[in-house]
Amino acid sequence: MNHPTPSIEASQTASVPVEKLAFVASETEEARLAKDSLTARFGTVAPEEADVIVALGGDGLMLQTLHAFMGSGKPIYGMNRGSVGFLMNEYRENDLISRLTNADMTTIRPLELIAIDEDGKEHSALAINEVSLLRQTSQAARLKISVDGRVRLEELVCDGCIVATPAGSTAYNLSAHGPILPITAQLLALTPISAFRPRRWRGALLPNRAQVDIDILDHQKRPVSASADHTEIRRVSRVSICESQKAEGVIMFDSDHGWDERILTEMFRY
Repeated sequence: MNHPTPSIEASQTASVPVEKLAFVASETEEARLAKDSLTARFGTVAPEEADVIVALGGDGLMLQTLHAFMGSGKPIYGMNRGSVGFLMNEYRENDLISRLTNADMTTIRPLELIAIDEDGKEHSALAINEVSLLRQTSQAARLKISVDGRVRLEELVCDGCIVATPAGSTAYNLSAHGPILPITAQLLALTPISAFRPRRWRGALLPNRAQVDIDILDHQKRPVSASADHTEIRRVSRVSICESQKAEGVIMFDSDHGWDERILTEMFRY
């Protein structure tokens, strides 16, 4: 499952046509009104026929849209009509075509999660931000962590842990005191959540080509769930996480406020 391809390919100025647009919106009134206004002004086509898909909402909608069109080659351009907008551009209507024409495009490769549940059934899912493991009850989780087939931590007693991409390093990973990764870094962040033993372990930075295997020790007494972005698998006994070899998505940012700048801003936020 390992391979040397970087998780994030360097941004480049958009070279796709922007004549046919598709607008998708979250369920909030603000997003729906924005969609109606933009559709009346620029027209709309089905997402499958669009040159660019414009997502109106917050980061949750952007993740859903990226997942929905993963592997299609369709670039996604978000405008913030939600409460969280790290993945979104500022909402403005007047210069939309110019912004799309000059936007930077970044190709991202998600993480692939393969999880075995307590019944031995295999599940798979993709994660643009992170794969997270979380205890399901009051009992702390006990995890054994291996990297590329070698056991690195015999037992981590914790509330859970996260494997985050550079794109997801400013999300749940940051809330768990994990590191912020530059967007083009060929790294993954492995971050514990409320580690009890070893208490001083703060996580690790791994090459993006690494495969992380996590065994849930005593999983029947101490059940753990695994989540890849919005997809959750309950009561897992073992998970394998690596960068996907096949799936990729394309995201667009305004050229004057691209992903690199957003990451740097977050790094120096206090």
